[in-house]
Parts: sequence; structure tokens; C-alpha cells
Amino acid sequence: MIVNNIWRATADFCTNVLFAPYDVFRFTEGWWSSNIVNAFFISIGFVLLLYWLGQLQKFRKAGTE
Repeated sequence: MIVNNIWRATADFCTNVLFAPYDVFRFTEGWWSSNIVNAFFISIGFVLLLYWLGQLQKFRKAGTE
């Protein structure tokens, strides 16, 4: 019974605390205003991909792996 309560508490925490800021975006009108968080994370991922590719190129030129 205690295990069931732990899972319910975790679900309640995620739903009511962690995802609470996203309720603001849920009721906005327009695609861009609703997906600004996704665009932010995609842009960070793209910058990190470019950095990673630059580091691979640097190590390839140096001859190390």
C-alpha cells in the first residue's frame, strides 16, 4: 500500500508543481506563443550540436581520439 502512495505522490507532484508553468502556455492563442519553450530547447540543442561537431573536427585534425 505504501508503494501505491509513493507513485500517487510522485504523479501529484509532477502534475501540480512541475507542469504548473505550462498551464500558462496551454491557454495562449497562436502557435508561436504556445511553442516558445520548444523553440528555445531546439535552439540550445542546435548550438550544442555545432559545438560538438567543432570539437570533433579539432580532435580529428590533432590526430587524437
